[in-house]
Amino acid sequence: MSHRAPFVVPALKKHTATVIMAHGLGDSGAGWMALAQNWRRRGKFDEVAFIFPNAPMIPITVNFGMSMPGWYDIAKLGRDLDFEESLRTQDEAGILRSREYFNTLIKEQTDKGIKPSRIVLGGFSQGGAMSVFSGLTNKEKLGGVFGLSCYLLLSDRIKNYIAEDWPNKNTPFFLAHGYDDEVVQFDYGERSAKMLKDLGLEDVSFNRYPDLGHSADPAEIDDLEKFLEKTVPPEGDGQASAGL
Repeated sequence: MSHRAPFVVPALKKHTATVIMAHGLGDSGAGWMALAQNWRRRGKFDEVAFIFPNAPMIPITVNFGMSMPGWYDIAKLGRDLDFEESLRTQDEAGILRSREYFNTLIKEQTDKGIKPSRIVLGGFSQGGAMSVFSGLTNKEKLGGVFGLSCYLLLSDRIKNYIAEDWPNKNTPFFLAHGYDDEVVQFDYGERSAKMLKDLGLEDVSFNRYPDLGHSADPAEIDDLEKFLEKTVPPEGDGQASAGL
């Protein structure tokens, strides 16, 4: 399945880290580029390249079968969908196809010399769900994973996809959700965080935001910024001061 090339905001200094940020259903990578541009204007993450991939055009059942950018098909959405029903209707084949693409994006970065521990994978809604699933099951130890307004995919069988040595067992996971989310219920996010902890994931933060629907707000982005400061701190200055 073909993907349009990702949008890229390159590092301003020596490229030592990469953040891959995946959009939600019906959106595009361009929809989140302002995030990186805002950090650039404020002098943040100069060593980080930001990659905003574009989902392929696929038929979406909840959209009456019409095609739109999506990482996997969705049969139902909203407050009328319960958690157990969502498991029965998840598009496992589509999820696995997109995971393969996310893994390809990560490999492209490691082939350029970026250490997996300096790669953060994240996204919003569908993109967040894919990032959590792909990060949890990745064979490389990543620097961090974040998911905004999302949920854990294939939670009833996810152990089947986790490598035996589980390299990302202690990788930091940042989850964020609005109490008033009308598309992906707050309960989905909260239950997903608990399931990740119950699986044995050692570093999961679940961040709650009042009066926030299915979108992002400044407080949430500030918290994400702090997460990235911890997971991909500057390397260049430290190397220079050490004479390396």
